[in-house]
Amino acid sequence: MSTSLQSVHALVPGANLEAYVHAVNSIPLLTPEQEHELGENLYYRQDLDSARQMVLAHLRFVVHIARSYSGYGLPQADLIQEGNVGLMKAVKRFNPEMGVRLVSFAVHWIKAEIHEFILRNWRIVKVATTKAQRKLFFNLRGQKKRLAWLNNDEVHAVAASLGVESREVREMESRLTGHDMAFDPAAEADDDSAFRAPANYLEDHRYDPAHLLEDADFSENSSAHLHEALAGLDPRSRDILYQRWLAEEKATLHQLAAKYEVSAERIRQLEKNAMNKLKGSITA
Repeated sequence: MSTSLQSVHALVPGANLEAYVHAVNSIPLLTPEQEHELGENLYYRQDLDSARQMVLAHLRFVVHIARSYSGYGLPQADLIQEGNVGLMKAVKRFNPEMGVRLVSFAVHWIKAEIHEFILRNWRIVKVATTKAQRKLFFNLRGQKKRLAWLNNDEVHAVAASLGVESREVREMESRLTGHDMAFDPAAEADDDSAFRAPANYLEDHRYDPAHLLEDADFSENSSAHLHEALAGLDPRSRDILYQRWLAEEKATLHQLAAKYEVSAERIRQLEKNAMNKLKGSITA
């Protein structure tokens, strides 16, 4: 068994995926007693060889989980590799006294790593940015029964099933069915089609001299208005703003209340009034 383990340890998915799958499936599964003993060796004695044996014995489960994510257009070997990272994280955190098998504990970590990999590498850069959108992203494909666009009833059914708004289902469906477009025209493109490339109509205005001058002028005017507004405040209000916002070690309301012999609430009111005056002067 040790020879088999060593060979699989040196083998990574990608070089020969079929051979890798065959190798991991040939590793015997651990009995509950073996798993518990290895888990104790790792958990209490930090035995790395036990961790290695636990990881290798569960690689087949990573392959099984990774195959369920084959519809996202990413290499199966990469999905397996990311799942293996999740498995190793699970083994590192596994407590044998919890009373559950490692495979049940590791499923969350394996899927989490695969999810992150898909979201980082899928063709739409920001396809899902919130927890609800991620849930919708990974479930919408399974909810769709056909390749055509969802009808209204299907949209409402998916939304109710996943606990999101109907408009979010429509938006995610649009993102999922979108296609990639190269920024520059293809080398073989003729004049009639090259003009459609985004490079010909998407402009970067960050370094436009007119915009730079406008931004500099706005910043200069805003700074002048700010200094003028600060000068118009009474000394106490000006000091409160400085101590609360500009000083290296900012003062608390109670510290300023003790300094001016008023209540903390009064300091808060003075600070609020002074801020309102500043905002009014800057936006005027």
